[in-house]
Amino acid sequence: MRACVRLCLLLATLLALPLTAHAQWKPVEKVETYAISGQSGAELYRSIGEQGPLIRGAKTRTMAYTNFKLTWSGRDYKPRGKDCVLTMGRPKLIITYALPKPAGSLPPAVQKSWDVFIASVSAHEQVHGASMVQMVHDIEAATDGLTIADDPKCSKTRAEVVKRLDAISKARVQASRDFDRVEFGDGGNLQKLVFALVTGP
Repeated sequence: MRACVRLCLLLATLLALPLTAHAQWKPVEKVETYAISGQSGAELYRSIGEQGPLIRGAKTRTMAYTNFKLTWSGRDYKPRGKDCVLTMGRPKLIITYALPKPAGSLPPAVQKSWDVFIASVSAHEQVHGASMVQMVHDIEAATDGLTIADDPKCSKTRAEVVKRLDAISKARVQASRDFDRVEFGDGGNLQKLVFALVTGP
């Protein structure tokens, strides 16, 4: 439970970060589950290893993951004299969390252990979701109203946008990997939670 509290506090901190003037939009968040089976913590975790989703490019199945789809309405590259100006429009961010869910009822003690486990896993994934929201705000701050001089065909502007988006995306991916490395590393929150689930009832 303490691990879940720490993760929730981290999530709240991320959501409280200063945002740009474009804070009026909100992401759409969805949860998709995949079925697992078992009547003990060890059996449930073994089923996660057998039924968990395969992330593209990964060789092993994962316990849970967060994905997103980002589109823009009203984004446009507009020539202004000899210059080019980018207006970002309004983003639509759909965040999808994939989580395990027992297919049947569990013994009371196992259910209690599972509830603690899945609450913390969900909080962990929501931190990834919050970082995706922040990524979109970073994109807005870095590109909305971007003006490149002497670019009537907007080719240089498009190239600059690609460069900036690539840097923002790589920074988010690296931060996500660093977060997971700590969480699943020696003494990490999720490592402890997995151990508690597997060795529990």
